Amino acid sequence: MTVVRSTLPESAREVVGEALQSTLVDLLGLSLIGKQAHWNIVGPRFRSIHLQLDEVVSTARSFSDTVAERASALGLPPDGRPETVAAAYTLPGSKPGWIRDDEVVRLIVEALEAAIGRLRERIETTEKADPVTQDLLIGITAELEKQRWMFEAENWPRD
Repeated sequence: MTVVRSTLPESAREVVGEALQSTLVDLLGLSLIGKQAHWNIVGPRFRSIHLQLDEVVSTARSFSDTVAERASALGLPPDGRPETVAAAYTLPGSKPGWIRDDEVVRLIVEALEAAIGRLRERIETTEKADPVTQDLLIGITAELEKQRWMFEAENWPRD
């Protein structure tokens, strides 16, 4: 049943739907691993990284809402159910228990790099299908790259 009709042709709608849904999963997953690390970080840089993790979580949650609403506007029902995210999430995740501050930084850098790489692929695939969605994905990528840079700078010089 289609409740909201799309302004896109069906072939473009399929491409955009896949890009938006996989981005939604990545962002929701990123917010979860960020919170998991936020709760379990230990080490001499606990406080600064603990607070910095909240920035990543807030960014991921905000963009996940924007992505889901874009999908809805195009007649594509977004799926952010826990079982969907768990089944489709492929970015690096954290181990259980306490995590040293340097390990948290590495984890977040790796997860952001993976998300950025996937976003760049989606930017290419949505170029002709829907430049509006492409523009949204470009903005998300820019912000995640900024977050990645800030975390990578935490472990300089590299171990």
